[in-house]
Amino acid sequence: MNSPTRVKVARTSKSSLVSLICVIVRLSSARAFATVQFQGGKSPLNQIKMSSSTSSTAGDAAFSNKSPTNNIPTFDGDEKAKATDFANYFCAYSQLYHQKQMLTDHNRMAAYHSAICGNADLFKDKIVMDVGTGSGILAVWAAQAGARRVYAVEYTDMAKHARRVVEANGVGHIVTVIQGAVEDITLPKSDWDQLGLAPEPNDSPSSTRVVDIILSEWMGYFLLRESMLDSLVRARDTFLKPTTGIMMPSHATMLLAPIFDEEERRAQHNEYAAAMEDWKEFAQTTQNVYGVDMTVLENDFDREQKEYYVLSSRWAELGTGCLLAAPCVVKELDMHVCTVEDARGVGLALGQDEGSGAPFDFDIEGRRHEDGHGMAGSSVSGFAGWFTVDFKSRTDDNGRDVAPQVPNPAYLSTGPEMGYTHWGQQVFHLPAAIPVLADQTTRIQGTMEMMRTKESARLYNVRYRFTSSRRKAGSGRDEGILMKGEPMELVYQIP
Repeated sequence: MNSPTRVKVARTSKSSLVSLICVIVRLSSARAFATVQFQGGKSPLNQIKMSSSTSSTAGDAAFSNKSPTNNIPTFDGDEKAKATDFANYFCAYSQLYHQKQMLTDHNRMAAYHSAICGNADLFKDKIVMDVGTGSGILAVWAAQAGARRVYAVEYTDMAKHARRVVEANGVGHIVTVIQGAVEDITLPKSDWDQLGLAPEPNDSPSSTRVVDIILSEWMGYFLLRESMLDSLVRARDTFLKPTTGIMMPSHATMLLAPIFDEEERRAQHNEYAAAMEDWKEFAQTTQNVYGVDMTVLENDFDREQKEYYVLSSRWAELGTGCLLAAPCVVKELDMHVCTVEDARGVGLALGQDEGSGAPFDFDIEGRRHEDGHGMAGSSVSGFAGWFTVDFKSRTDDNGRDVAPQVPNPAYLSTGPEMGYTHWGQQVFHLPAAIPVLADQTTRIQGTMEMMRTKESARLYNVRYRFTSSRRKAGSGRDEGILMKGEPMELVYQIP
């Protein structure tokens, strides 16, 4: 049922609640996100820019969640970085509660089950690797589909549970659970002779690229959050046969659309306003009762609350009625050829933290009620981002005509049309809504950039640069212009 109201909204990430019960003590007090500061313009929210927090200390930097080369710590980080990464990221995935959350996402489960068990001929007698196996369910399906060997790679102690699941389902002789970061592991020496592991004829005889299929459920919020794609790319380059190997999923797409979500947008701003009123009362009480003036900190507190309530994206389960225009594609990935550079963000220049951005251009029609009275439209409350993945045959030049075909393609969407998925959509509410008027077309045109935060290689900020305009309905895009707003620049953190 198409409803313009959201079913559920939350500010917390899919692992944050579980992280509260982790026994690992967080080793870093560094802020997880880049600090957003306000600059210039008619309104303090007219333009903002990112900078690293001025309160960071040398100790914070020592425990930042990235390596010295700005990679995820499992790739080339030192022991401090890896420990921080485990506490901040991997810890949650060692909890059965968190695994259950993913295993009860039936859209997710159905897509992977169809991709694996619906293509048993593709898996028959193949060497398979499951990167980030978690509970081991994908590895079990691969074995049931006929794989000769499945390497189930898991960094956390969830590997112990995966071994039990594998044995309980009678595939322990096929699935080998390997605990460790996929960047560090090696395949068991005994398998090289026992299974006759061998690279492709044109590859080096000493190559480790002997895997036929790599499975992984690597996707984070708005696809890239958590940066597991980095590990997947390195696993592919290390273990997958370059021309005949198959990646599942094979392709990924990021989408963006303008939305109507005023109830929630206003609720955010009311929470922000309430927080500031509470601060004023606190400052007054502290002055009157204890004789200490705390108003000097009000601007810093205000900045923190804006970041938290106004300039953070939120998880949502939107109805399709919330969409004001058809979504546009902001990034596409071919999993057989994409690079770590591709995983660093969206719309960025090579090797840089900014760029020209991924373009979007939306036309939103304002319509009257069927009786001709009043407005049937709404207003632009913000943007929503989500992703889709495909499980299909190779389309790249290296493998298109060489790799085996996927006879029964599968598909997974995390968009509003699918109902619940644990990924949901990421919603970026505007500081002020843009009205949509009857008999007029509102145009939102601009770019989106997504970049990693300065403190963590697993977290991202999103920058929108755009203008809005209105024209008479039915006019050409550059004709009949009635209003053109000032350029806007907004940066959000994805918590």
